[in-house]
Amino acid sequence: MKEALYYITLKNNKVKCNLCPFNCIIKPNHFGNCNARKNINGKLYSLVYGKPASVAIDPIEKKPLYHFYPGSYSLSIGTFGCNLHCLNCQNYDISQSKADKFLGKEIMPEKLVEIAIEKGCKSIAYTYNEPTIFYEYVIETAKLAKKKGLKNIMVTNGFINTKPLKRLYKFIDGANIDLKSIKDEFYRKICFARLQPVLEAIKEIKKIGSWIEITNLIIPEYNSKEDEIKELCLWIKNNIGVKVPLHFSAFYPTYRLLDAPRTTSEMLIKARDIARGLGIKYVYLGNTAIEDAGNTYCSHCGRLLIERGWFEVYKNKIKNNCCPFCGEIVDGVFE
Repeated sequence: MKEALYYITLKNNKVKCNLCPFNCIIKPNHFGNCNARKNINGKLYSLVYGKPASVAIDPIEKKPLYHFYPGSYSLSIGTFGCNLHCLNCQNYDISQSKADKFLGKEIMPEKLVEIAIEKGCKSIAYTYNEPTIFYEYVIETAKLAKKKGLKNIMVTNGFINTKPLKRLYKFIDGANIDLKSIKDEFYRKICFARLQPVLEAIKEIKKIGSWIEITNLIIPEYNSKEDEIKELCLWIKNNIGVKVPLHFSAFYPTYRLLDAPRTTSEMLIKARDIARGLGIKYVYLGNTAIEDAGNTYCSHCGRLLIERGWFEVYKNKIKNNCCPFCGEIVDGVFE
């Protein structure tokens, strides 16, 4: 348990958390919306500091990050809780649980960095549930990791206030941000949140200089209309640029969204066609067996540069961040 950052005290021992746009006002002995931060005697505490619910060594492609040290491995950690409550959450067993149910072993930041180095990982990824809600754990680990030459990665919903974002992302090298829809109505009905703070966070992260990639999970009948996909692609193009890789991912029924059908291959391919038609340079498809879903092609000559199968890199022909066939610069962090 660690005293939280970004909160103020109010009357009657209440506190106001300023970490994410919910800005929860929390009564004594109550949790914030994320179920990871609790008011104890008028002070706000993170109950997940040093308490990972899951620790694993993952391929960087699993985040997914395809233009950030492809083929490398990342020590990946997650805790309990989330500041969103998406009806389609695939990790709901940890994201929708309260942090006081923790029964596992504590692992402090120093030990995480030690494990990452020992196992030959290039980076540490804060993932599985929303890393914003274990902010204190992330920032302390990221500082230590940076000093030891490790990279730091956020896999995030982007629902964070600007001030804590700016402080954290000084230490973050890469991020995959889940842009769930370009419609506020989707965020309100499916995620119980709002769209605009996510859009502002994406622009701010890009401005800071962290390498970013975007994921959009296509849910049939909810955010799968071609006009909506086009609008999302245009927002990316106009606000963060066509060089940002875009991952369209297939949905399967889970948690509380069991009424929606699975995403078809045709839907994914159509979304990719729309994005490419609007000039997005690098478009990938996830959760699918489509043969070339994860391959990287040169945006100029069209030659195959990185061949992937699921999360494995079979071939990587990129040299000095360039296509070896035509010399075109390949956007990303490769060396």
